[in-house]
Amino acid sequence: MFKKILIASDGSEGAFKALVAALRLAHSHKAQLHMICVEETQWIPGSREEVIGDKELADRKFAEVVAKAEVEAKHHRVKLTSHIVVGHPVPAIVDFIAREGFDLLVTGFMGHSALYNRVIGSTTDRLVELAPCTVLVVK
Repeated sequence: MFKKILIASDGSEGAFKALVAALRLAHSHKAQLHMICVEETQWIPGSREEVIGDKELADRKFAEVVAKAEVEAKHHRVKLTSHIVVGHPVPAIVDFIAREGFDLLVTGFMGHSALYNRVIGSTTDRLVELAPCTVLVVK
């Protein structure tokens, strides 16, 4: 049924649960599995040094996320291709899905208070709304 699956990871516990679910689906469907991590950019960057420092910090964070995901993928006998992109999470992920032709996005659920969700919304909610493919939210 699914041929090309994308897991969106921010390195959280919820994202790891989503990764495990995506690995199981990819294995059972014999699907390609890709993981995307988005190095979030500031809306208005401060100085050049601040931007470079933020990028270096994000690179280290996501290197650990990718390494952990690769170990888990080997355990499930699934080939995982990782992508680290720069941007704002929702548009970066939605554009990546459309450009690369994924038919399933797997993402973790991050619980916030009802007030937070009402006022700010959540990345997961926006991905469910905007992704041009089926979305599986893992709790």
